[in-house]
Amino acid sequence: MAKPPAEVSFPGDKNRRKKIRMRGIKQASKEIQHRLDRNLEELMDDPEVFVPEIRGEVDRSFFSKDKMAKTLKELSTVASKRNDPRWLRKRMTKKGGDPVCCALAGSLLAATEEDRSTVAVFKNPLFGVASYIRRGNGKQSHLAGIQNHTHPKLRLLVWDEHAKAGQWFFSWDGGFVFTGNTPSPPAEWVDWSLDNASIELNGDQVKWSRGLDENTVTDGEMTEAGWLRMEFGGGAVVGLSQAALAKSEVQFAQSVAMGMMPPRLRDVSSAEWMWRPEGWPKERDLPEEGVERLDEVLEAWLGLALDDSLLARSCRTSILNSISDGYVVGTHWFSEESRGEFLEHMLGTAEERAALACILDSLETGIHVRTDGLVLEIEDDVIRFEDSGCHPNLVALWPEHGLTILEGIYGMTGDDAGAILNKQEKRKQGFGAFFRELGDSRSTALRLERLPWEVGSLPSPLDFVDNLIRQAVDSGVASTVSKARKGKGLEMAMGWAWLNVHDRTESDAWRFD
Repeated sequence: MAKPPAEVSFPGDKNRRKKIRMRGIKQASKEIQHRLDRNLEELMDDPEVFVPEIRGEVDRSFFSKDKMAKTLKELSTVASKRNDPRWLRKRMTKKGGDPVCCALAGSLLAATEEDRSTVAVFKNPLFGVASYIRRGNGKQSHLAGIQNHTHPKLRLLVWDEHAKAGQWFFSWDGGFVFTGNTPSPPAEWVDWSLDNASIELNGDQVKWSRGLDENTVTDGEMTEAGWLRMEFGGGAVVGLSQAALAKSEVQFAQSVAMGMMPPRLRDVSSAEWMWRPEGWPKERDLPEEGVERLDEVLEAWLGLALDDSLLARSCRTSILNSISDGYVVGTHWFSEESRGEFLEHMLGTAEERAALACILDSLETGIHVRTDGLVLEIEDDVIRFEDSGCHPNLVALWPEHGLTILEGIYGMTGDDAGAILNKQEKRKQGFGAFFRELGDSRSTALRLERLPWEVGSLPSPLDFVDNLIRQAVDSGVASTVSKARKGKGLEMAMGWAWLNVHDRTESDAWRFD
């Protein structure tokens, strides 16, 4: 059997260039090449140019496990070999040793090369994108950080392993420091980080966003909407309004924490939510459980686990859901003695408020009605309505408490009440109109009950007139015109008399004998 040809060629193939695109590699622009040239030249002149200023303690004893001490010790060896490409090649591919020095050896080797037209691309969702020359087995983040050592945030990536070991680094446009095992941010770092944060701030030592002023932040005053108060170790105070937090494109805590390693803002600052429910006494402390939940929310926000836009609502919910007495509606609180004020605060008609009052009278436990319609029974003697409108709360409470309203206000029980309950549950008519119609129909029924005879008990033609009267009371005179025209004999005479009394004889005379 003949073997297939090893290669098949087509006309034009010899002159066609084959382009292979490799992921993570690109052609460097002139600007990128110039920047790398400058950075690598500085690195060759001073291999320790990327090392932060040492302000913290470094344990250089013989048996020390201090990672910074080990890095500094090996770094001096690598620096002394920066003009020995052969040695650098061995060191950059060595599996053991300090990882920072491994990346430094690869970067120093790249500095000895002239061709920098092709570069690797480092991408990180928090630190951004950077170009660098890939040499050796060093971590991409370390190589990118060393070769972009002038970038305030990227150079922090070199020290991620040290940060995991509990050591702290702070970088800003004018400096880069190592503070050892103690997070001690310099005042310059605090100022630079706040000036370059995602939310624009005013002021110097006391800073505030739009929606606040210096006096409010300095005095720690409560506001109706609430605001976030942050304080840094050096005494800097920051106030962030709810409106500013809601519109931040990048999380504020993230924009500040990306200038430190590890990016744990809670270790260098404290946060407090300045708000209490409307109506809550100033002399009364917030519930202890609510304060604990609030601290958990703020810890999550400082740990970059909660978005700015969700912070205000989460803080308010932590406090509101911990209140165990009185009435909570929206962001307002009313004492048990202020039930009337609580009902007046609810948005709705008088009939809707009366229905809610009827439900409250029948409750044996506290309830919590959420905005999604879920009703929760709670042990605390408190009524919580997340929505301040009567209608959404009645929609949620109607299936279980509708019969209580029908019996307590309208005196309806049995099958009639059950039918109305099911009809309204499916129809979901506005409760204001529903209660008005129910009241009108109930009033009509009470009027008809005054008649001293039962339906259908009268002889003809009196029963005919009785039906006309009952229908007119229930649905109006206009609804009886058609019925009045259909009688025979004496019923016809009764119908004609009915139309004359109510002045409804126009164009109907020809129908009667």
